[in-house]
Amino acid sequence: MQYEMYAELARQLTGIGAVKRDLARTLPAECPPGAAAVLTVLDRHGEMRLSRLAELLAVDISVTSRHVAHVAERGWIARETDPGDGRCRILRLTPAGRALLLELGARHTAALERALGDWSAEDITALTTLLARLRSSF
Repeated sequence: MQYEMYAELARQLTGIGAVKRDLARTLPAECPPGAAAVLTVLDRHGEMRLSRLAELLAVDISVTSRHVAHVAERGWIARETDPGDGRCRILRLTPAGRALLLELGARHTAALERALGDWSAEDITALTTLLARLRSSF
C-alpha cells in the first residue's frame, strides 16, 4: 500500500512538467525559460558568479553561460568585474531585469488564475502549503 501511494505521487509529479510547460508558454518570445530562470535565481539569491548560478540552476556552466549572454544582451543583467578576482564576473539584476520579472510574475499569476478559477480558496491554500512542504522536504 505504501509503495502504491508513493508511485501515484511520482506519476502526479511527472504531470507537473505539463503545467510548467503551459506556464512557460506565457513567457514573452524574447525571454525563454532558461533566461527567466537566470533572472529568478539572481532575484532570489542576489548577485553571484557564473559558477554559482550554474550550480543553483543545476545545469552545465556552458548552458548557463549561453543563458547569461542572452539576458545580458537585453540589458536584464549586468556583468561586472569581481573586485576579489579580476578574472571573474559578478552577475547582477538591472532595473530592466527586475521590471521584466514583475511582468513574468503577473503573467504566471494570471495563467494560474485562469486555470484554477473554479478552485476554492481553501484548495489553493492547501495546494500551496503542501507544495512548499514538499520543496522543503527535498
